Amino acid sequence: MTRGTRTEEFEELRPLLFAIAYRILGSVTEAEDAVQETWLRWAASTTRPRSARAYLAAVVTRISIDVLRSARVKREEYVGPWFPEPLLEDPYEDPERSAELADSLSMAALLLLERLSPLERAVFVLREVFGFGFGDIATAVGRSDAACRQLAVRARRHMDAGRPRFEVDRRAREELAGRFFDAFREGDVDGLRELLAGDVRLVGDGGGKAPQLVGGVSGADNVARLLAAFAPGFDRVGVTLRQHEVNGLPGAVLRDRDGRVVGIWSLETLDGRIVTIRSVMNPDKLTHMGPVADAWALAAEAGEAGEWPPRELRR
Repeated sequence: MTRGTRTEEFEELRPLLFAIAYRILGSVTEAEDAVQETWLRWAASTTRPRSARAYLAAVVTRISIDVLRSARVKREEYVGPWFPEPLLEDPYEDPERSAELADSLSMAALLLLERLSPLERAVFVLREVFGFGFGDIATAVGRSDAACRQLAVRARRHMDAGRPRFEVDRRAREELAGRFFDAFREGDVDGLRELLAGDVRLVGDGGGKAPQLVGGVSGADNVARLLAAFAPGFDRVGVTLRQHEVNGLPGAVLRDRDGRVVGIWSLETLDGRIVTIRSVMNPDKLTHMGPVADAWALAAEAGEAGEWPPRELRR
């Protein structure tokens, strides 16, 4: 990287720093805060490191590890399933590591990373996703090269054991998602059922602050019928669903009649079928996307005109 002013160096690296922090933390807001704290430390530093990339990556990693350690306590007390904050666009691109970046961004991969210790997670992200050398990783996490290699082996073993499988063909994924959302809008039970894997799972994160699927729903017939039951309520209150990539996979953003965010859906597909549908409606996880709607108020309004919401979504 060509050296410019300290501000120029930082701004050039900001997308990378956010991408590292987000994968360690699984939170857009916490990642943005970590990047901002990194900037403050960079601006206050009088040293001129050999590599701004390695130095700033180390700083944002250490900050993220500290945040993750405190966040884990809150996540253990979380109401219902915990999902990462949805990311609509990853600001960092690297053609040489596009596969690693894509694989690490899905909600399934981020949930798998939750099983690792904070140090294992940081080492895995820096090494496997962004290709940092063990010398730089050791500096970032405050461990020896040998210890980092051991952490990397353990992390890779855990990730490989549970690594999710997705449809590789991006165009095929998007076409399948388009057909799915069309069938949903039409309330077409048979059309939905044909697009779902037999063991498909629909699960939501409301955090106790929005309607959520208690325990989730499994099986193509159950999920198709429940989704078809959603459609009339959405129509009654003017909720629209617009297809949009979420965490690197097909998904959609739901908005109310005033354009406020209601939630997101993320789809995982394999072998031409949808295998997992994740919904995030916890308003705390949607604020980075703009004004957020009151999902409970929408559910109450929808229910005034009929038997809604479905019993799986009731308190």
